[in-house]
Formats: sequence, structure tokens, C-alpha cells
Amino acid sequence: MNKEELNRALVALIEKKQALQQLTYDDARYDDVEEELHDLEDDFNDEYGPFLEEALEKVHNDLNSDTDVLLPTAYLPTSTSGKPTPKEGVWVDSEKYPGKEARLTLVPNPTRIVLTVGKAVQQDLWTA
Repeated sequence: MNKEELNRALVALIEKKQALQQLTYDDARYDDVEEELHDLEDDFNDEYGPFLEEALEKVHNDLNSDTDVLLPTAYLPTSTSGKPTPKEGVWVDSEKYPGKEARLTLVPNPTRIVLTVGKAVQQDLWTA
């Protein structure tokens, strides 16, 4: 697995997602950008999905989570800053954080899975 190519693909995907979010539905470019995003998501999941799903499965298990592992593209943040907000990523239940809102986010620079629990906890659980 080439970590640099994975990171570049992740950044390109997030940037395309950002571009789409900046357009309104009535923008003439919206459908084209949306199609490009879906193509990038499909390519990303085809190329890196098995590798990332294995990492996500391990993280879910380490958290004692019963939440299903989703496709890696479900875990994307809204920016490439590397510091997700408490509402980004996929919600997971965790016996380690009972009664708290825990989320997993796949972030770039370097590619890693970040756990965010409210505003108090943010930690890297896996790095490519």
C-alpha cells in the first residue's frame, strides 16, 4: 500500500466534496461535480476499501463497538485540515465512552482514523 498515493486520493476526494458543497442545486455545474465526486468515491473504495475497512474493523473492535463498519468514504471530514469537528465522521457506540457521542473520521495528512468524543477527546486510533 502506497501511503502517499492513499493520502493524495483522500485529499482529492475531500476537496471534490468541498467543491460540491459550495454549489447550489440550481448551479449548472452541480450535476457534473456530483458525478465526478461519485466516480472518485467509487474509485477510492475500489482501490483502498479493503485496506481501510480492515483498519476500521480493528478500530471498531478496539472500541468494543457494535456499530457496523461502513464504506471508508462515509468517514470523511468536510475539510483537509486534519482536525475534525465533533459532528464529522460516523457515529459509533463504544463501551469505552458510554453515554457519550463518539465519532470516527478518516482524515488526511497523514492518513489516519481519528476518534472524537464531544469536545473533550480527540485522538488518533490508527495511522496508515
